[in-house]
Amino acid sequence: MPVTSTDRRATDQVAYLADRARFVRTETVRLTRIAGAGHYSAVFSCAELFSVLYYSQLRLDPTRPDWPDRDRFVLSKGHAAIGLYPVLADVGFFEPFELDTYTRLGSPFGDHPDMRRIPGVDFSSGSLGHGLSIAAGMALAGRMSGSDHRTYCMLGDGELAEGQIWEAAMSAGHFRLGNLVAIVDANQLGIDGFVRDVMAAEPIDGRFAAFGWQTHRVDGHDIPALLELFAGLPAAADGPPQLVVADTVKGKGVARMELSPDWHVGNLAGTDYDDVLAELEGRA
Repeated sequence: MPVTSTDRRATDQVAYLADRARFVRTETVRLTRIAGAGHYSAVFSCAELFSVLYYSQLRLDPTRPDWPDRDRFVLSKGHAAIGLYPVLADVGFFEPFELDTYTRLGSPFGDHPDMRRIPGVDFSSGSLGHGLSIAAGMALAGRMSGSDHRTYCMLGDGELAEGQIWEAAMSAGHFRLGNLVAIVDANQLGIDGFVRDVMAAEPIDGRFAAFGWQTHRVDGHDIPALLELFAGLPAAADGPPQLVVADTVKGKGVARMELSPDWHVGNLAGTDYDDVLAELEGRA
């Protein structure tokens, strides 16, 4: 069977998105060096999700950060902001060189994002567990205002131990917020160890389904599968809220960090820094 132009475009898109996921990881390594510490592994697990959302899925206009009909993105697992900032710069919300001030005195770019200071950020996070409540409110407000935008909320599986999330899940199901998409980065680890040991969250999809959500499960590192899933979500209208459980590997892309409880926060120094960059860039 001959290769069509559509096949080539699809292949090119997947290759580009894979490159952007690699960019998320390498920039996280670079920015962590500036700060002296950073959340490597929590970013590495959701790099493909960031890539697919910001370069393919979200309806945004970086020249109009406050465009009323833009899609909203709530990063509930806010410690992954170090991987989101480079994407926001890359798509045009601000100049990339501004990231060189990361965590320096007076910089808008902190360990968690600040919606008052960073264009493109819709939610100021801190203590985890609040994002889904905020996202449900945004989705309900969108419906009341007549906007057809979607609200996306990315959570961590360890974060699901927060009770407020389940209040939000129950409310979203009750109000049939079909314009709300929750994405759980199920990377298996939290700061205290494996989620299954600290506070088991599975079956994540079954628990959300019990609250009236339509659920989907996908390999969170499989870019074609992610593209297909997001493209197939029902229209943002009255209906069940949508849950995407993305099965991922914490620390994905760096062998020493994958499913290691030692790299939730860390700092690479000396040759370790160079070795990890080489591994991510395929030079190892």
